[in-house]
Amino acid sequence: MTVTKKERLLSLDIFRGITILLMILVNNPGSWSHIYSPLRHAKWNGCTPTDLVFPFFLFIVGVTTAFSLGKIKESGHDLKPVIFRLVRRSATLFFLGLLLGGFPSYDLSTIRIPGVLQRIAVVYLFTGIIFMTMKKENLIYFFSFLLLLYWGLMTLIPVPGVGYANLEPTTNLAAWIDRIILGNHVWRGTKVWDPEGILSTIPAIGTALLGVLTGYWIKSNNDKTTKTVWMFFYGIVLMALGYIWDFWFPINKSIWTSSYVVYTGGLALVFLAFCYWLIDVQGKQWWIKPFHIYGMNAITVFFLSGIMGRLLYMIKVENSLGEEITLKTYIYQEIFLTIFSPINASLMYAISFILLWLFLMWLLYRKNIFIKV
Repeated sequence: MTVTKKERLLSLDIFRGITILLMILVNNPGSWSHIYSPLRHAKWNGCTPTDLVFPFFLFIVGVTTAFSLGKIKESGHDLKPVIFRLVRRSATLFFLGLLLGGFPSYDLSTIRIPGVLQRIAVVYLFTGIIFMTMKKENLIYFFSFLLLLYWGLMTLIPVPGVGYANLEPTTNLAAWIDRIILGNHVWRGTKVWDPEGILSTIPAIGTALLGVLTGYWIKSNNDKTTKTVWMFFYGIVLMALGYIWDFWFPINKSIWTSSYVVYTGGLALVFLAFCYWLIDVQGKQWWIKPFHIYGMNAITVFFLSGIMGRLLYMIKVENSLGEEITLKTYIYQEIFLTIFSPINASLMYAISFILLWLFLMWLLYRKNIFIKV
């Protein structure tokens, strides 16, 4: 890791900060048995607010790629060092994902190979290569090709051992590929397939490519009002197209369907347009500091908060009844549950967790330390 600071699009940092804050919020309830429905993932088909968090982050990866590599591409810089940089950063992210996923036991026979950081790593790598090697005019065609290819693979190819194409949790083509290639190295919550699996990474790259196209648009010479209006327009169009496609290829985060890419990409575009208009055009910035703190060290706070979340499960303490429970359960029961109802206690625990990490990241922020993977 290196410590760096550079000028950035402020609204994009705020968007990133809001996204990573929500990611930590939904990953750290006081009790998994007591969660408000918007803070849960859809059981299968459908889309809750929680299902927007990850695609929003990949969309941001795409926008950032257009900004960070744009000048290098325009200058005609030698491609080899750029590819090396992409591979190095992607490998670092992937390794951090393995560290987080396996912590603390690192059982190599069952360690989960896919994961959130791992998917970000792979998507970042391919998005960067595509951006550097493909003309802007061809990106929309390649994006469409990826989504149509995935649609065809998932709905037309008979699944071995099943005999027909389907979109059910354990018998779809993506699940079959995960079982064949990854075996025991999938998420223990599903056991036989992974929500960040191999085949569904194809449309996830499409999510980032939508961000790249958005980055191109924001960098264009159009005035800011025009940029904002058209971002809103195309965002709404994409949401409508995703909703229509849902009739044939249901919106589904777990297998990252093409309709999910289009629908969530539209929502991401609308939300970025709102941030861009409010922050960069209107200059209304009084509210942004907490999100800026999170956005400037997004990967750092995600990784470290994940480690802390696991440590809170590992440490055992004795409660008032003499029972040995985890430190997390102790904090939830002995502090929050004595004040709030179970579901609100669970929410307040998550909010307190966010505030703790806001303070810790503020310590870095005030010293202008921004850790870049």
